[in-house]
Amino acid sequence: MLVYGRNVAKEVLKNNKFIKKIILQKDFSDKEINSLIEKRKIKTEFLDKKGFSKFDKFSHQGIILDIEDFCYTDVSSFYNIENAKLVILDHLEDPHNLGAIIRTCEAAGITGIIIPKDRSVDINSTVMKTSAGALENVKISKVTNLISLIDELKDNGFWIVGTTMDSDTDYRDIDYTGKIALIIGNEGKGISKSVLESCDYIAKIPMYGKINSLNASVAAGIMIYEMISLDK
Repeated sequence: MLVYGRNVAKEVLKNNKFIKKIILQKDFSDKEINSLIEKRKIKTEFLDKKGFSKFDKFSHQGIILDIEDFCYTDVSSFYNIENAKLVILDHLEDPHNLGAIIRTCEAAGITGIIIPKDRSVDINSTVMKTSAGALENVKISKVTNLISLIDELKDNGFWIVGTTMDSDTDYRDIDYTGKIALIIGNEGKGISKSVLESCDYIAKIPMYGKINSLNASVAAGIMIYEMISLDK
């Protein structure tokens, strides 16, 4: 997988993740990154500005890393963690939203993120770039069926909190102590009906302006920090 940008490069290099190759623009001059590359003795290819132009569709900042594909975590590893806080993404499609949510989850110390295998954005270079390197410090699991997952989470002591604009319950009125799994829905369709019916609580974020919805990553940020507030 190709990833790009200075923040991402620093996180990847610091975490000793396996790097197949690094491509640098000849005038690249970030002293910290150059020092990390030299220390790890990683194979590096240098291209002039013209040669680097093939990567111009990316905000590469003069550096591209060819790394191994993202390694997903076994979802069962979350089950026995005391007061675990999970975020489940119900078929999110926008890699920028996923990257932003990953960044928020890392900042908030969320236990892990769970995504479905099908009809959902996967971990790619855009997600890595948008997360500003936070992806290197977040555990993500991929599951086949969200309903089966929710049943397993409940069997292991989790309360499931969904989000929708149609609820009468303010998100601030829910008790988030203990093990909680927060579900964030698809950008256009929200949480699917079958998943919503499996929730223990369904919360809404009040809207006071003329706009009646929030971007998925913004809604996730609000809910995530409310969910962890009692643990901090």
